[in-house]
Amino acid sequence: MATSAETAFDGVIFDFFGVLTFNMVEVISYFEEREKLARGTFLRGWASPRGQELFRRLELGEITQTDWNRGFGALIGVTPDDLMARYLHDAFPAYQVLNVARHARSAGIKTAVLSNSLGREPYDPYAGFDLHRSFDEVVFSAEHGVRKPDPAIFGLVLDKLGVPAERCLFVDDSEDNLAAAYELGITPLLALDEEVAAKRLRDLLGLPAL
Repeated sequence: MATSAETAFDGVIFDFFGVLTFNMVEVISYFEEREKLARGTFLRGWASPRGQELFRRLELGEITQTDWNRGFGALIGVTPDDLMARYLHDAFPAYQVLNVARHARSAGIKTAVLSNSLGREPYDPYAGFDLHRSFDEVVFSAEHGVRKPDPAIFGLVLDKLGVPAERCLFVDDSEDNLAAAYELGITPLLALDEEVAAKRLRDLLGLPAL
């Protein structure tokens, strides 16, 4: 099996939502169908000034998930009860990408999860992923009061991994986050499709196909 000495990268940082889980556009689509909402309702709410404020404050740990449930529920016109759990109902594990992460770590490549967190109570979206045992480092934005695309959170992860930016790959489904990582010298990889992302990762890391 390839080792980190045989690849251009000594570390890989993975986004969580949409990279280690199903594509978030699909997750949102399924949510809207269950809630009987018009297509685009969630994303319009997310893109509005109020929606952006609610997500930003939740990701920074300034409000609780329950606060977000109330605020965002009112914004898009649904009941707040367990709204985060209802929203993320279909955010199942992206097993192909998770397998690449496991194989990379076995090959001596440091791995990390960097998530703009959405709270862990009353619903924990990370439950069942066993992230702290599966990755070398796990960084949740709310625990540090800084979120992507702030350069500071990338510096924090790099320090924890002990890997220089130019030897690190960053996988995310947000072009803004990828651009911020690129400015720091980290190699970006856009991941919108699980199968495509897994294959591209194996190629970049010199890992054999399963």
